Parts: sequence; C-alpha cells; structure tokens
Amino acid sequence: MTTSTADPSGAREHARAMAGTRVEAMPTLPAAAADAPGTVTWEETIAAGGYASRRVARGSRLRLIDLAGDACASMLLFNAEMPTERLNVADTLKVQWNGYLGAGRLLLSDLGRVMMSILEDDAGTHDAFCGASNEASNARTYGSGKNYGSQPNARDRFMLGVAKHGLGRKDVHPCINWFKGVRVAEDGTTEPQIGPFAVGRTLLLRAEMELIVVIANCPHVLDTRPGYAVTPLRATAWRGDPAAADDAIRTATPEGLRAFLNTDDLYAR
Repeated sequence: MTTSTADPSGAREHARAMAGTRVEAMPTLPAAAADAPGTVTWEETIAAGGYASRRVARGSRLRLIDLAGDACASMLLFNAEMPTERLNVADTLKVQWNGYLGAGRLLLSDLGRVMMSILEDDAGTHDAFCGASNEASNARTYGSGKNYGSQPNARDRFMLGVAKHGLGRKDVHPCINWFKGVRVAEDGTTEPQIGPFAVGRTLLLRAEMELIVVIANCPHVLDTRPGYAVTPLRATAWRGDPAAADDAIRTATPEGLRAFLNTDDLYAR
C-alpha cells in the first residue's frame, strides 16, 4: 500500500517500512566484520564525498581500505581526553627525518606523543604536505564546493565531524591524506600521485592513545580531473593492545622511542 508522508501517521508508516534497509555507505550496527581478527568496535563504509567521526580506544587497530581505487582519506586526530592535543603533521615529518609516510612510521601529536603507528601499508601513496581541500579549491576545479552541494570539500566535512565531539572551526588542523600521494621533486615542485589505483589497497594503523578520529573522503586538493572523482572507503576498528616495550616500531629509532615514552607517561599518571 502506498502511504503519504504529508501527515505524521503516513510519515511514521513510511519510516518504519524502511527498517532493515541498507545502503552502500553507512555504519554497521552493531559493529561486525567477518575479516577482522578481534572484537570489532567500528565498521563503516564512508561514501564518496562523505565523512566519519569516531572515538577509538587505545590499542585499537584501524584498517582503511580503498574499495574502488580512488578514495582519498583525509584524517584528523585528537587526544580524546584532552582534544587541545592533536595531530601535528610538521612534527610527524621532521622528528622522523622523513617526508613520506608508510609502514613503521608514527603519527605524532603537538605534545610529542605517539598518536598512531602505521603497522601495514600496501598503498605507498600518501600525502603529508598539502592538507585538505576547501570550498574555494573545489569551486575552482568543479564550479562548486559547497558543503551540502554535489562537490563537498574536505575542510567543511571536517567541520561536521569535529562538531560531533564539541569542537569547532579552530580545531580543524592540517591533515594527512591517505591513498593519494605527493612527492617533492629535486627542484621543489610537488608531484601529485592521484590515480586511480588498484582496487582494495589497505592501510593498518594502531592507536597508541585514546583518540578521536575524523575522516573526510573527498578528492585531493591537487586532483585536477574535471569530474568529482572519489570512491567509497571502508573503515574497520577492533580492540587490541598498544605497542609493547619490545615492539619493533617503538624501538626502531631514539626519536620514536622518546615519543612513545611521552605517551607512556600520559597513561602512567
């Protein structure tokens, strides 16, 4: 029977008839994933142009999968217990003497603590230089960049994500872009690695702190293709332990070990 949504009774009937309907991009509730090796706490497909925001417990693994080869996972990180501490991209690079992120690297906070470790990476194309797209950059490329239009930008998606945790515009800081790479040439010019790439590339991160993770899945700011080219992204988190005292990533460098000791000190109090 066809119902009208013009009155409350019809609207209720229509809404209840939709129970159990699934779309491609949505959280799985309760969280479950057959291919996760631990207790799953977050399972979500993030739409093209979409965003996600979640608290992730210390020790958790967070796996990101570029489902169709054209995702761009722009990420912000915050200390969930004191959000004024957040990812510092500049320190992440300079403390590790390297401009490129991959397996074995760390994501550092502005207080010198390890926020996440990169456990596995079969993508190899990531960007810690260019930050998030914004309304103006999207408008130049696509003709529009409005948050609620058909070509939303990463910065405004971040705004929606941080707001769910009581944060605002001042808290949207420089991000990491996963799955879209940028290299710096000998003459200092940037060389974007935009793709599309192979389907199913995967990144596995370990949370070394209690975190708020915010992800925007919008085209990279240097992506000049005329179409709004981005595809869905899968995020899965499951419970685990933070780095042990003899963890190979923890002990790989004196700079990294010091950052881990700073994190240990936070949780020893």
